Amino acid sequence: MTDETNIKSDYDKSRETYYELIEKGKDALSMMMEVARESEHPRAYEVLSGMIKNVADVNDKLMDLNKKNKDIQKSDAPTTESVGTTNNNVFIGSSTDLQRMLQDVKELPTEVIDITPDGE
Repeated sequence: MTDETNIKSDYDKSRETYYELIEKGKDALSMMMEVARESEHPRAYEVLSGMIKNVADVNDKLMDLNKKNKDIQKSDAPTTESVGTTNNNVFIGSSTDLQRMLQDVKELPTEVIDITPDGE
C-alpha cells in the first residue's frame, strides 16, 4: 500500500470511529439525563456534565481530523503558482557612490520628440 492509500484509509477509519463515538455519546447522554432527572442526585448531574464535555471534545477532535486531512492533501498537491521572473538589483558601493550615480541620472539630457505633423 502506498502512503497516500494508508492516509486515506486511516482518515476514513478515524472519521467513522468519531461518528460512532458521537452517536453513542448522544444515546448515553439521553439515558443519563433521565437518570439525573429521576434521581435528582448531584453525582448524576456531575456525571452528565462530564459526558457532555466528552461528546463536545469528540466533536472537536473530528473537526481537527478534518483540518489535518485538508492540510495533508494541500501539502501533497502540486502547486500551480506561475513561475515568473524576479529581478533583483543590488548596488555594491558606498552611499557616496550611490548618490553620485543618482545625481548623474538626474542630469542626463532628456530628448523631446516632436510628434506633430509638418504643416500644422
